[in-house]
Amino acid sequence: MAPLVVLVLKLRRLGRAALPLLSAIGLGAIVVASTASPLSLWIEAPASALLLGLLAARASRRSRAIEGTLRLDLEVGALFTVLVYAIVTRSDGALDGRLYPLVYVCVGLVSAFARPIATVLLLAFALGLDASVRHWAMLASSLDRLAYAGAFMVVFASFNALLLRAEIARARSALKERIQAEVEKLRDDARSYRLLGAPGGGRASSRANDEERLVRSGVEEIHQSVLFALRLLRQAMNLHTAVLLWQNDAGTHLRISELSTDDPNVAEGPFLAGDGIFGAAITQREAVALRGLEPRHKLPYYTGPCPVRAALALPVFEHGSIRGVLVLDRLTDEPFGLKEQELAMEACRYAVRAIQNERVFVQLERAKVEQGRLYRAVESLNAATTEAEVVESGLRTAREITSVDFAAVTLYDESQKAHEIRAVSGGDEANLVGQRYKQNAGLVSMALENKHPLPYRGEYDEKRQVVFTKKLAPPSMPSMIVLPMLVHDKPLGTLVLGSRRRAAFGDAARSTLEVLTSHVAVSLANARMMRRLEEMATLDGMTGLYNKRAMLEIADQKIKAAKRFGRKLSVLVTDIDHFKKVNDTYGHDAGDVIIKGLGEVLRRERRATDATARFGGEEFVVICEETDTRGAMLLAERVREELGKTIFHAPKPGPDGQPVTIRVTCSIGVASFPEAGETWEDLFKAADEALYASKRGGRNRVTAHAALPRAAGSKAQHAA
Repeated sequence: MAPLVVLVLKLRRLGRAALPLLSAIGLGAIVVASTASPLSLWIEAPASALLLGLLAARASRRSRAIEGTLRLDLEVGALFTVLVYAIVTRSDGALDGRLYPLVYVCVGLVSAFARPIATVLLLAFALGLDASVRHWAMLASSLDRLAYAGAFMVVFASFNALLLRAEIARARSALKERIQAEVEKLRDDARSYRLLGAPGGGRASSRANDEERLVRSGVEEIHQSVLFALRLLRQAMNLHTAVLLWQNDAGTHLRISELSTDDPNVAEGPFLAGDGIFGAAITQREAVALRGLEPRHKLPYYTGPCPVRAALALPVFEHGSIRGVLVLDRLTDEPFGLKEQELAMEACRYAVRAIQNERVFVQLERAKVEQGRLYRAVESLNAATTEAEVVESGLRTAREITSVDFAAVTLYDESQKAHEIRAVSGGDEANLVGQRYKQNAGLVSMALENKHPLPYRGEYDEKRQVVFTKKLAPPSMPSMIVLPMLVHDKPLGTLVLGSRRRAAFGDAARSTLEVLTSHVAVSLANARMMRRLEEMATLDGMTGLYNKRAMLEIADQKIKAAKRFGRKLSVLVTDIDHFKKVNDTYGHDAGDVIIKGLGEVLRRERRATDATARFGGEEFVVICEETDTRGAMLLAERVREELGKTIFHAPKPGPDGQPVTIRVTCSIGVASFPEAGETWEDLFKAADEALYASKRGGRNRVTAHAALPRAAGSKAQHAA
């Protein structure tokens, strides 16, 4: 039933999508039929209403789309073609009349706006409609004119497609250049006001969007504030023009920062800083007033004759340095008094304060964005619970916070004085990840030894400096920084970042990265501590095998799996023979050596799927999946023989000062599922009974529960 419903839904969607095109074909057939023999009003009126409604709806949707789809182009073009043919045939009663050129106009418009493939299909549709009208409504001889009509259609379509599309492409290119010029002007203003921060930080797209938003809002606020001050000056001092010009970073040119005037002949600039009244104000570092100006005089910011009689230029200071020039002028030959100059100086200070305030605001906003990224990075690190998750999260968050081209995480093994490259992003991962190397004179080793980021200011020279080793090198980049991961001055590893931009790791970026690195180090230490706690909760501290609690959980899972899938399962219980005598004779330290030795034997001889645990004292348990009694007996014999051949050395020498060697044996009991029982308690009791049978039989032997007398087995089952 479900496939049928899906088929019906697909057919409905297909029919709904094809409805406009099918309607256009149907309406075209009505146009052909009405030309051959007039139809009744009851047919033509609804058909006309449907045609106009569909065309209006599809054309409206096409106008809202930046670039229409192929289907939408076909729908609009087909409906428009049918409408034109309906108008031509209805007005002239036939083709080749006064209104027939509308067909060529229709083809030209469609070819100009539709996709090329849609243009070809619509041209074929128009020719088919034209041929149908001529065939059904006219004499056969009129079909000879179809070739001429088709040729004209192709010519109109080709010329319109080429010329109009070329014009559209030119307009788009001009618009793109204009937008780029506006962006560059915005960035120039931002640089002049020192609103732009150091490049880098975060993913390229998100960082660029945040920076653009901050810069745009900052520049707009400054322009609004300065323009307000200039307008007030014009009203208060009866000025013709009030213009604030700002110096570039080199101090060679001045650009119009804000302007208030009604004069259309103001030049756009930029202007030389030493030109005319500008240079006088900058050189003298004080106000310069001019009066009695005539049209023959030259003011740099006017393109034609000088339209004013008096002008005043004041240098704009910021922290004692000249940052720009404020120029005021008026049409009358009225000098600028001291009060007016003081008012103008106050306007200069207001403009500087507006720029400084906005600069601080942008810096705060930028810091807020950086803190948000850092907060999200710390959240991601806190969610990581394993060492691998911390390394992956640290690498990912480092690339999110800083715009880097290379990132790597190394871990340090203090016991072996060795480094391991655990993760790499943006480099030769196949040849770097997993590589280990000893402590050397590379930047990674030196950064951990000095507990300080290297190299200085992140300026990396691959010819003189080594990051990992000479053979293990990151991609060639001018900026590289190695940040040590430390917890309580204990070295854990490093975070290595590289960028193809020079000076990518300035003071601001480096301080943020140091905070991130400290969080990565703490998360790494926590993950290691958690792993250690899990090991202490599940592993035996002396042998590294499972402890009793963990073994009981594993045994329950394995027995359930054996029941569900009908598999064999065997349990081995091992005990060291005369272990008390060993402790009494050689001491408990020697007993610990033997216990560890038996644990190593079991670890070597078992399979990867077998679970081994120390149950307590000298007793060990092995659970073997998919193993019957015979297979378990073979494993037990290998363990017994291997332990018997092993020579242990007591930690303390004998009374004569010579090393003491010890040999021990073990006894093993084997029980299998389901013959010896279907629960853990039954299997363990059965294996334990077999173990004691080995003890009673002389020790250093293996006994299977299946080989015990029936009475003993029943007794074991009953005891369980």
